[in-house]
Amino acid sequence: MITDTGPNAEKSTSSALPAPVVSGAIDRDSPVPFHHQLQALLREEIASGRWSAGARIPSEPELCRTLDVSRTVVRQALGALEHEQLLRRKKGLGTFVAEAKIRGRLVQSLTGFHDDMVAQGRVPRTEVLAQDLVGAERGVAEALGIAPGSPVVAIERLRSVDGEPIVLVNAYLPADLTPGLEAIDLTNASLYETLATRFDLHIAYGRRMFEALSASEVEAERLGIEPGEPLLFLRSTTFLADGRAVEYHEALHRGDRTMLEVDLVRDRESEGEDAS
Repeated sequence: MITDTGPNAEKSTSSALPAPVVSGAIDRDSPVPFHHQLQALLREEIASGRWSAGARIPSEPELCRTLDVSRTVVRQALGALEHEQLLRRKKGLGTFVAEAKIRGRLVQSLTGFHDDMVAQGRVPRTEVLAQDLVGAERGVAEALGIAPGSPVVAIERLRSVDGEPIVLVNAYLPADLTPGLEAIDLTNASLYETLATRFDLHIAYGRRMFEALSASEVEAERLGIEPGEPLLFLRSTTFLADGRAVEYHEALHRGDRTMLEVDLVRDRESEGEDAS
């Protein structure tokens, strides 16, 4: 379990533990270019688990000296593995094995974050930062199909996975559908399960949109990252079977630790059309 994800934690880890070594060697009789060979060697160290997530790898000079290759070869190999998101460079600290991304699914069978993480065998945690009855701002009101100023329950939560902060969520629910929700403790709870068990509200379908943003200072502090690092911004509206919007939320996912998956289903009516 990761208990400290800040830059100081990585610095102390890298200084306390020696960098791992490369177990293979460059085959100088092979027609395969050296930088491709080096990529394969380093990729195998990661895939085999010999280099664990978060470990600092040997520096460029160390790799040059150990494997007797040029700085250009090393930089080409490291750049390619960083592009594959297997390595992460930290300015002033070195290059580290990247943490595996946490997968979130945008599927036709709509699930919430809590249920999604439990299904993957991970341990989700939810800290409620704010929970109150407020008047709906225009954007929220439009998403929920209600008049601006209508009472909504606003819930701000910080959600973590396996002890690491991953996503900031601001959710809004019409107060007339969820009377008293503002007083229910949602710490480490599934909102969708609470809606079903406490209010007999069952999510039927949803609409989700996402885009890329950069973290502000406040967002970065809460998520344990640096300001300006990439975030995945997700807007979601969920509906009851009768078409009423029951929840609208805006979520900021850490771009370095989150991968969103989308299941696609081909509409049979479109068969024969060129949709590629």
